[in-house]
Amino acid sequence: MRWRHEWKHEIGPADAIVIRQRMGVVGMLDPHARDGCYGIRSVYFDNGADKALREKLDGVDKRQKWRIRLYDGDASLIHLERKSKQHDLGTKDSCELTAEEAQSIVDGNTSWMAFDKRPLVRALAADMACLGLRPRTIVDYVREPFIYPAGNVRVTIDRNIRTGLASTDFLNPQVPTVPVPGDPIILEVKWDDFLPSVVRDAVQLGARRTTSFSKYAICRSYD
Repeated sequence: MRWRHEWKHEIGPADAIVIRQRMGVVGMLDPHARDGCYGIRSVYFDNGADKALREKLDGVDKRQKWRIRLYDGDASLIHLERKSKQHDLGTKDSCELTAEEAQSIVDGNTSWMAFDKRPLVRALAADMACLGLRPRTIVDYVREPFIYPAGNVRVTIDRNIRTGLASTDFLNPQVPTVPVPGDPIILEVKWDDFLPSVVRDAVQLGARRTTSFSKYAICRSYD
Protein backbone atom coordinates (compact mmCIF):
# COMPACT_ATOMS: atom_id res chain seq x y z
CA MET A 1 0.00 0.00 0.00
CA ARG A 2 1.50 3.33 -1.07
CA TRP A 3 0.31 6.54 0.56
CA ARG A 4 0.27 9.69 -1.55
CA HIS A 5 0.10 13.34 -0.61
CA GLU A 6 -3.11 15.09 -1.67
CA TRP A 7 -4.06 18.77 -1.97
CA LYS A 8 -7.47 20.07 -2.97
CA HIS A 9 -8.40 23.66 -3.84
CA GLU A 10 -11.74 25.07 -4.92
CA ILE A 11 -10.92 27.46 -7.77
CA GLY A 12 -12.74 29.77 -10.17
CA PRO A 13 -13.01 29.61 -14.00
CA ALA A 14 -10.16 32.12 -14.46
CA ASP A 15 -7.96 30.05 -12.10
CA ALA A 16 -8.70 26.94 -14.15
CA ILE A 17 -7.52 28.68 -17.32
CA VAL A 18 -4.26 29.71 -15.62
CA ILE A 19 -3.58 26.22 -14.24
CA ARG A 20 -4.41 24.63 -17.60
CA GLN A 21 -1.95 26.90 -19.41
CA ARG A 22 0.82 26.43 -16.85
CA MET A 23 0.51 22.65 -16.65
CA GLY A 24 0.36 22.44 -20.44
CA VAL A 25 3.87 23.92 -20.43
CA VAL A 26 5.55 22.19 -17.47
CA GLY A 27 3.68 18.87 -17.56
CA MET A 28 1.78 16.79 -20.07
CA LEU A 29 -1.78 15.68 -20.60
CA ASP A 30 -2.67 12.25 -19.33
CA PRO A 31 -2.62 10.07 -22.49
CA HIS A 32 -5.96 8.53 -21.45
CA ALA A 33 -7.69 11.90 -21.92
CA ARG A 34 -9.40 12.39 -25.25
CA ASP A 35 -9.49 16.02 -26.36
CA GLY A 36 -7.88 16.93 -23.05
CA CYS A 37 -10.49 15.51 -20.68
CA TYR A 38 -12.71 12.57 -19.83
CA GLY A 39 -15.95 11.96 -18.00
CA ILE A 40 -16.07 10.12 -14.67
CA ARG A 41 -19.11 8.45 -13.16
CA SER A 42 -19.00 6.95 -9.68
CA VAL A 43 -21.59 5.44 -7.41
CA TYR A 44 -20.66 5.94 -3.74
CA PHE A 45 -21.55 3.69 -0.81
CA ASP A 46 -22.82 4.71 2.61
CA ASN A 47 -25.09 3.31 5.31
CA GLY A 48 -28.37 4.45 6.81
CA ALA A 49 -26.55 6.55 9.41
CA ASP A 50 -24.50 8.29 6.69
CA LYS A 51 -21.23 7.04 8.17
CA ALA A 52 -19.01 8.08 5.24
CA LEU A 53 -20.73 11.44 4.90
CA ARG A 54 -20.60 12.25 8.62
CA GLU A 55 -16.94 11.28 8.94
CA LYS A 56 -16.09 13.62 6.08
CA LEU A 57 -18.14 16.54 7.40
CA ASP A 58 -16.86 16.03 10.96
CA GLY A 59 -13.24 15.94 9.83
CA VAL A 60 -12.49 12.44 11.07
CA ASP A 61 -8.77 12.01 10.46
CA LYS A 62 -8.74 8.34 9.47
CA ARG A 63 -11.56 7.25 7.19
CA GLN A 64 -12.37 5.36 4.02
CA LYS A 65 -15.01 5.33 1.33
CA TRP A 66 -16.14 2.86 -1.30
CA ARG A 67 -17.14 3.56 -4.89
CA ILE A 68 -17.60 1.91 -8.26
CA ARG A 69 -16.29 3.95 -11.16
CA LEU A 70 -16.21 4.06 -14.95
CA TYR A 71 -14.85 6.51 -17.51
CA ASP A 72 -16.55 8.14 -20.51
CA GLY A 73 -19.52 5.83 -20.07
CA ASP A 74 -17.44 2.80 -21.09
CA ALA A 75 -18.85 -0.21 -19.25
CA SER A 76 -16.08 -2.48 -20.56
CA LEU A 77 -13.74 -1.15 -17.84
CA ILE A 78 -15.26 -0.66 -14.38
CA HIS A 79 -13.32 -0.32 -11.14
CA LEU A 80 -14.28 -1.09 -7.57
CA GLU A 81 -12.26 1.29 -5.37
CA ARG A 82 -11.64 1.71 -1.66
CA LYS A 83 -10.17 5.15 -0.93
CA SER A 84 -8.46 5.59 2.45
CA LYS A 85 -7.46 8.93 3.99
CA GLN A 86 -5.22 9.85 6.92
CA HIS A 87 -4.07 13.44 7.54
CA ASP A 88 -3.24 14.82 4.06
CA LEU A 89 -2.30 11.37 2.75
CA GLY A 90 -4.42 9.06 0.66
CA THR A 91 -4.22 5.61 -0.84
CA LYS A 92 -6.49 3.60 -3.09
CA ASP A 93 -7.13 -0.11 -3.55
CA SER A 94 -8.75 -1.09 -6.82
CA CYS A 95 -9.91 -4.08 -8.82
CA GLU A 96 -11.90 -4.54 -12.00
CA LEU A 97 -15.56 -5.52 -12.15
CA THR A 98 -17.60 -6.68 -15.11
CA ALA A 99 -20.69 -4.70 -16.03
CA GLU A 100 -22.80 -7.60 -14.81
CA GLU A 101 -21.04 -7.65 -11.43
CA ALA A 102 -21.37 -3.89 -11.00
CA GLN A 103 -25.06 -4.01 -11.83
CA SER A 104 -25.55 -6.92 -9.44
CA ILE A 105 -23.98 -4.96 -6.57
CA VAL A 106 -26.06 -1.86 -7.35
CA ASP A 107 -29.21 -4.00 -7.48
CA GLY A 108 -28.42 -5.56 -4.10
CA ASN A 109 -27.73 -9.06 -5.42
CA THR A 110 -24.54 -9.54 -3.41
CA SER A 111 -24.54 -13.13 -2.10
CA TRP A 112 -21.75 -14.10 -4.52
CA MET A 113 -19.34 -11.44 -3.23
CA ALA A 114 -18.28 -13.19 -0.02
CA PHE A 115 -16.93 -16.12 -2.08
CA ASP A 116 -15.21 -14.08 -4.79
CA LYS A 117 -11.49 -14.64 -5.42
CA ARG A 118 -10.73 -10.90 -5.30
CA PRO A 119 -9.92 -9.72 -1.75
CA LEU A 120 -11.36 -6.24 -2.39
CA VAL A 121 -14.74 -7.65 -3.43
CA ARG A 122 -14.81 -9.77 -0.27
CA ALA A 123 -13.87 -6.72 1.81
CA LEU A 124 -16.77 -4.73 0.39
CA ALA A 125 -19.07 -7.66 1.07
CA ALA A 126 -17.92 -7.65 4.71
CA ASP A 127 -18.51 -3.90 5.07
CA MET A 128 -21.92 -4.19 3.45
CA ALA A 129 -22.83 -6.94 5.92
CA CYS A 130 -21.27 -5.41 9.04
CA LEU A 131 -21.73 -1.67 8.43
CA GLY A 132 -24.84 -1.75 6.30
CA LEU A 133 -23.18 -0.05 3.34
CA ARG A 134 -25.30 0.33 0.23
CA PRO A 135 -24.94 2.26 -3.04
CA ARG A 136 -26.13 5.78 -2.18
CA THR A 137 -25.79 8.22 -5.07
CA ILE A 138 -24.22 8.79 -8.47
CA VAL A 139 -21.54 11.47 -8.89
CA ASP A 140 -20.64 12.66 -12.39
CA TYR A 141 -17.98 15.16 -13.45
CA VAL A 142 -15.50 16.07 -16.18
CA ARG A 143 -11.78 15.81 -15.43
CA GLU A 144 -8.79 17.50 -17.10
CA PRO A 145 -5.72 15.46 -16.06
CA PHE A 146 -2.05 16.45 -16.23
CA ILE A 147 0.96 14.39 -15.21
CA TYR A 148 4.56 15.13 -14.28
CA PRO A 149 6.83 12.07 -14.06
CA ALA A 150 9.21 13.24 -11.32
CA GLY A 151 7.47 12.60 -8.01
CA ASN A 152 4.68 10.76 -9.84
CA VAL A 153 2.65 13.97 -9.80
CA ARG A 154 -0.94 14.16 -11.00
CA VAL A 155 -2.76 17.48 -11.32
CA THR A 156 -6.46 17.42 -12.18
CA ILE A 157 -9.15 20.04 -12.75
CA ASP A 158 -12.63 18.69 -12.07
CA ARG A 159 -15.71 20.57 -13.28
CA ASN A 160 -19.37 20.14 -14.22
CA ILE A 161 -20.04 18.13 -11.06
CA ARG A 162 -23.51 16.61 -11.16
CA THR A 163 -25.48 14.42 -8.80
CA GLY A 164 -27.86 11.59 -9.53
CA LEU A 165 -29.76 12.57 -6.36
CA ALA A 166 -30.96 9.30 -4.84
CA SER A 167 -30.42 7.32 -8.04
CA THR A 168 -27.90 4.50 -8.11
CA ASP A 169 -28.70 3.28 -11.65
CA PHE A 170 -25.00 3.45 -12.39
CA LEU A 171 -24.92 1.91 -15.87
CA ASN A 172 -27.91 3.79 -17.24
CA PRO A 173 -26.57 6.60 -19.49
CA GLN A 174 -29.99 8.27 -19.38
CA VAL A 175 -30.25 8.53 -15.60
CA PRO A 176 -31.21 12.12 -14.69
CA THR A 177 -28.51 14.21 -13.02
CA VAL A 178 -28.49 17.84 -11.86
CA PRO A 179 -25.64 20.33 -11.25
CA VAL A 180 -24.47 20.68 -7.66
CA PRO A 181 -24.87 24.08 -5.91
CA GLY A 182 -22.38 26.75 -6.93
CA ASP A 183 -20.98 24.85 -9.93
CA PRO A 184 -17.58 24.38 -8.18
CA ILE A 185 -14.30 23.67 -9.95
CA ILE A 186 -11.82 21.57 -7.98
CA LEU A 187 -8.05 21.49 -8.42
CA GLU A 188 -6.41 18.34 -7.05
CA VAL A 189 -2.66 17.77 -6.74
CA LYS A 190 -1.31 14.33 -5.81
CA TRP A 191 2.28 13.16 -5.48
CA ASP A 192 4.45 10.49 -3.88
CA ASP A 193 7.56 11.47 -1.89
CA PHE A 194 8.16 14.99 -3.19
CA LEU A 195 6.42 17.73 -5.15
CA PRO A 196 8.81 19.29 -7.69
CA SER A 197 9.12 23.07 -7.33
CA VAL A 198 8.18 23.62 -10.97
CA VAL A 199 4.80 21.98 -10.35
CA ARG A 200 4.38 23.66 -6.96
CA ASP A 201 4.88 27.03 -8.66
CA ALA A 202 2.52 26.12 -11.51
CA VAL A 203 -0.39 25.34 -9.17
CA GLN A 204 0.12 28.31 -6.85
CA LEU A 205 -2.81 30.72 -6.88
CA GLY A 206 -1.99 33.50 -4.47
CA ALA A 207 -3.70 33.09 -1.11
CA ARG A 208 -5.60 29.90 -2.04
CA ARG A 209 -5.65 27.37 0.79
CA THR A 210 -6.30 23.64 0.72
CA THR A 211 -9.86 22.59 1.42
CA SER A 212 -11.65 19.45 2.49
CA PHE A 213 -13.99 19.53 -0.51
CA SER A 214 -15.81 16.27 -1.17
CA LYS A 215 -17.72 15.60 -4.39
CA TYR A 216 -19.72 12.93 -2.60
CA ALA A 217 -20.62 15.29 0.24
CA ILE A 218 -21.77 18.11 -2.02
CA CYS A 219 -23.78 15.67 -4.13
CA ARG A 220 -25.58 14.65 -0.94
CA SER A 221 -26.51 18.29 -0.21
CA TYR A 222 -29.87 17.75 -1.87
CA ASP A 223 -30.94 15.21 0.77
